[in-house]
Amino acid sequence: MKNAFYAQSGGVTAVINASACGVIETARKNSDKIGTVYAGQNGIIGALTENLIDTSKESTADVAALKHTPSGGFGSCRYKMKSLEANKAEYERLIEVFKAHDIGYFFYNGGGDSADTCLKVSQLSESMGYPIQAIHVPKTVDNDLPVTDNCPGFGSVAKYIAVSTMEASFDVASMAATSTKIFVLEVMGRHAGWIAAAGGLVDDSIPVVILFPEVKFDEEKFLAKVDKNVKEFGYCTIVVSEGTQWPDGRFLAEQGTRDDFGHAQLGGAAPVVAQLIKDALGHKFHWAVADYLQRSARHLASESDVEQAYALGEAAVNMALEGKNSVMPAIIRTSNNPYTWEIGSGELKDIANVEKMMPMEYISDDGFGITDACREYLQPLIEGENYPPYKNGLPDYVVMKKEMVEKKLPSFEV
Repeated sequence: MKNAFYAQSGGVTAVINASACGVIETARKNSDKIGTVYAGQNGIIGALTENLIDTSKESTADVAALKHTPSGGFGSCRYKMKSLEANKAEYERLIEVFKAHDIGYFFYNGGGDSADTCLKVSQLSESMGYPIQAIHVPKTVDNDLPVTDNCPGFGSVAKYIAVSTMEASFDVASMAATSTKIFVLEVMGRHAGWIAAAGGLVDDSIPVVILFPEVKFDEEKFLAKVDKNVKEFGYCTIVVSEGTQWPDGRFLAEQGTRDDFGHAQLGGAAPVVAQLIKDALGHKFHWAVADYLQRSARHLASESDVEQAYALGEAAVNMALEGKNSVMPAIIRTSNNPYTWEIGSGELKDIANVEKMMPMEYISDDGFGITDACREYLQPLIEGENYPPYKNGLPDYVVMKKEMVEKKLPSFEV
């Protein structure tokens, strides 16, 4: 019987802890096959530095409360492991830690870059002679992982953006006659416009213009669309993806810096777009960046998103117990109306470093809205509410005790 290692990676979500809950509770139900689940403090870095949290010290009630608590209960990280050839020392360190703590299962909860890390770890048994079963637990608000119909975290963000777009539009509509006529909401989405598309789920009576990463920004065409909306409705709401690009490929929001994964640091598309409108059309504007608010809003989580996040954590453990390696449990949609789904799986070699963009048939002909096919895809993902318990007027979220496992190895610098 081997112990398990679980870690959270990348940007956290409103439901990633539900997956953690699924992993830990399912492992506890199979205590005759899996020993202790150790959680990495701050993701894979916790494995490298031997900072392991003993989840067996967490109470049953606190583990269950993870299901309604947002963000990363054990800490996450943005850390991309290089290839085995480029940085053998890190992989040797992982093996040392796994051996020292008798770890035979590796559950990595994250997005595309995390799938790549999980794939590399899964190859350890062959290249370095240590048996380890690596299962990727999908998570990303960007909804850009292949194989799975949708990604845990996305449905709740989509719900938040759809609601925010609607409510802000009501506000602007109330004031447009004498004040603000333009509201710009910037949302996440580096290369894929799934989150921005959620702004199109509002009623057709609300004039919304969406800017997608998949559609090069045409300034003249955009301004004409906004001008038309203001003349017809009195105001216009714009939902702009942070990954929207100029025709030459530059991001509207690029800041000139890069994160640890090598990605351009984004943020600031909303004021760029708002100022373009002000300069060309003269309209008073307000803008906002949804930023962390959109991905941490557990109080407005989608019911299906919570259920799927938990189910995928549960499925990951069951797949490991079946002897599977280098795989990812996935959501398979079986019906739109009524919305039904089941658990499938994919090979990590087909998932790592692959991004699923918005299909062009989901984007309207003018490039500024969504089609009926897109609405049919998105609508079930935001339906249903799964409110957390409240205490003193605020959500009653859990904070884990995080009792650390005694270290057995020399320190390691990351």
